[in-house]
Amino acid sequence: MTDPLIRRSPSAHDFQLLIKRLLQAPVVRAPQQEIVYRQRRLTYRDLHARVARLAHALTRLGVKRGDTVAVMDWDSNRYLECFFAVPMIGAVLHTVNVRLSPEQVLYTIDHAEDDFLLVNSELLPLLEQIRGRIDNVKGYVLLTDDPAAALPPGFTGEYEALLAAEPDQFDFPDFDEDTRATTFYTTGTTGLPKGVYFSHRQIALHTLSVLAALGSSETHGRLHRGDVYMPITPMFHVHAWGLPYVATSLGLKQVYPGKYSPEHLLELIDSEKVTFSHCVPTILHMLLRSPRSASVDLSRWKVMVGGAAMSRALCEAALARGIDAISGYGMSETCPVLTIAHLDPEVLAGDGPTQAEVRCKTGRALPLVELRIVDEQGAPQPHDGQATGQLAVRAPWLTQGYLKDEKASERLWSGGWLHTGDVARIDTRGYVEITDRMKDVLKIGGEWVSSLELEDILSHHPGVAEVAVVGAPDPKWGERPLALVVAKPEAKARLTERDLTSHVRGYVDRGTLTKQALLLRAKLVDAIDRTSVGKVDKVTLRRKHLPLAPRGA
Repeated sequence: MTDPLIRRSPSAHDFQLLIKRLLQAPVVRAPQQEIVYRQRRLTYRDLHARVARLAHALTRLGVKRGDTVAVMDWDSNRYLECFFAVPMIGAVLHTVNVRLSPEQVLYTIDHAEDDFLLVNSELLPLLEQIRGRIDNVKGYVLLTDDPAAALPPGFTGEYEALLAAEPDQFDFPDFDEDTRATTFYTTGTTGLPKGVYFSHRQIALHTLSVLAALGSSETHGRLHRGDVYMPITPMFHVHAWGLPYVATSLGLKQVYPGKYSPEHLLELIDSEKVTFSHCVPTILHMLLRSPRSASVDLSRWKVMVGGAAMSRALCEAALARGIDAISGYGMSETCPVLTIAHLDPEVLAGDGPTQAEVRCKTGRALPLVELRIVDEQGAPQPHDGQATGQLAVRAPWLTQGYLKDEKASERLWSGGWLHTGDVARIDTRGYVEITDRMKDVLKIGGEWVSSLELEDILSHHPGVAEVAVVGAPDPKWGERPLALVVAKPEAKARLTERDLTSHVRGYVDRGTLTKQALLLRAKLVDAIDRTSVGKVDKVTLRRKHLPLAPRGA
């Protein structure tokens, strides 16, 4: 029997999947394409030169292979340059979540053992709260949009000045594709942030798979070379869902918005003719409700919505404006994209489920992603659209553990499958539908009720702007649903709990919801608390609004 392993010629090149490969093609194919940040317009040729200059500058500062370089910035061309230059010299990029509390930021910097820190001047007040307690950082670099800004005490230099002094060519080395490229921290609502990490190989494979998935749809939700890309999820959060790597590998025009505000984002969509973005539902909701939205043509805009479930009401509002909105799903631990909710031709043609119904599903798996749902004992459940269980996943780009946390890593990877903590069902066509987080599903009188399903139904009430449902303790039923509702301005004075219960009753009468949903209580609130990346913060909501307020409150 012959050896089935391939035999490599002694002269054959051992090609490694490194991040630098993602930057090579657009420099040749689209060297004059633009990358826009504020008043700065760069070409891909400029980007390539600036990545080389940054590599020289970091090396001159003393950054060595295996060191960790942390970045505290808003979305910018600088951040994109760090996405490439830092891992391409063999260092690790730590994208610091600047929306965490100062103590959490300090924890992540120390836990990641950051060696150098690049800081936006707007974030210096945050840094000053913790700088005296940072243990490992050897040098600081200022990032600023103000050419006249003074260099703070203790800083090594200013970013642009450092780059200007360096040559525009760098001989980036080859090394093992399993070298760690990035680290960042999950933003759970309980406990300390957990560090996840990804290799060059994982980021390259994730990029190629997302590229293939987004390019395979015939008529909608496509990303192609004619698109104009703008991220609306922070670059510090899961590589902005990995889409900057995808957009760069395609050579797209890219627009980086800096710090987000609805009016500024809409202005950029309008003036730069943005056609593809991604965001959490909250951002899309804010953009649609902004007065500026009415004067912006959104009919060419494609947006992938993730981070939380997109309600049908939000999807329908987007579709009414001509927006091609689709759901995507993933986690910090999964690099992140696992599924995208592209539509089958018959749905687009009006047969079968409505477009909004399918667009709001979690979607179908990307190439190279294996999904299953498992019961509490880990046994696989059928993909019949009815059975539910915890969603478990395998893919070549999943974090291999939590940084310096072996016990949590083993729980995450129990049985050789990464456990998402999401309750889901998978239908016969492969569409995944997340029905709840395991920690958020409600058990009412022995029956399971999905808080996400209740939120989706309540969001269809004409007086509801936003809603979150949590379980409130109840001596008879175990728990009952409490809807925390932000009313639309025109309905705030008249919206009542009875209105909302009556709305839910209609779905119960049609068999869409179990009768336990009629135990709903509702409370009007001014705002829904959210985490640093825009997800509903149900831990804070429970702390603020439980025990259940008296009826009529």
